[in-house]
Amino acid sequence: MRKMLKTKRIQRLKRESGAWLLLLPLVLLMYLFVWRPTIMGGIWSFFEMKGYTPTEFIGFTNYIDVITNTDFIPLLMNTMKYVVWSLVIGFIPPVILAIMINEIMHFKSGFKVLIYLPAVIPGIAANLMWYFMYYPDESGLLNQILIFFEKQPYIWLNDARFTILYIVIAMTWSGIGGTMILYYSALQSVQLDIYEAATIDGAGMFRRLWHVTIPQISGILLLSFINQIIGVFQVLDQPMVMTQGGPNNASASIGFQLYKYGFVNGRAGHAMALGVIIFVILLIATIFYFKLNKKVEDNL
Repeated sequence: MRKMLKTKRIQRLKRESGAWLLLLPLVLLMYLFVWRPTIMGGIWSFFEMKGYTPTEFIGFTNYIDVITNTDFIPLLMNTMKYVVWSLVIGFIPPVILAIMINEIMHFKSGFKVLIYLPAVIPGIAANLMWYFMYYPDESGLLNQILIFFEKQPYIWLNDARFTILYIVIAMTWSGIGGTMILYYSALQSVQLDIYEAATIDGAGMFRRLWHVTIPQISGILLLSFINQIIGVFQVLDQPMVMTQGGPNNASASIGFQLYKYGFVNGRAGHAMALGVIIFVILLIATIFYFKLNKKVEDNL
């Protein structure tokens, strides 16, 4: 019996050996660029750092310094504002675009390419483009439009009340194409006979949308909702390029503060402690994501 089990294990290992060989480079890269830095950052966050060299074990001092910093709560609230505004502005439009493209008969491929184009533009280039569009004097594109309609130039990103909103608009413009393609792919799996049955029963376009389309893609909608929260919570390059966190930290995020700790202020220990805090918050969201994903897969 033992010999048979051993033989089966050897045969299974032989069958899987090719797959493991293909996965080996990915596992190695994950170890070098994800797992090892994450583990070492977690360990070094308990040390006093001289540059990026740990010198003395200081326990939770770095964490206490980060959390008790007067900027921590405002920056956390700013990050939550990014998340909320991204859900308000950026969650529904890709769904609407995907449904519209799915319904049209002509130039469907052309519309998909045109809407996806912003996703092809490199992130920094797109951020700089929007920065100059929002430029607060007469040279800014949006202010040129205002002047054309005989309105006064507006300070845009220098208006602390709405800076995050304007940045999220730029983020949505860059990411809407990729999300739209995802929803469009989900719509292709909706069975046509359900639409036909709803049409025979007298359901109009909006009733078919509410009672057929949305329930059929509800799984991907929920997963995208959680994934968007996780992604936007790590926002960094947009405020860094467009506002440098200003005005008066009105657009600074937790991720931007981590960057400043590590590469501007030379406080690597604080940067690693803040990185662990962000990691724990996102880990909780990720666990929720996987549980939700399992429920969605079970319901398919």
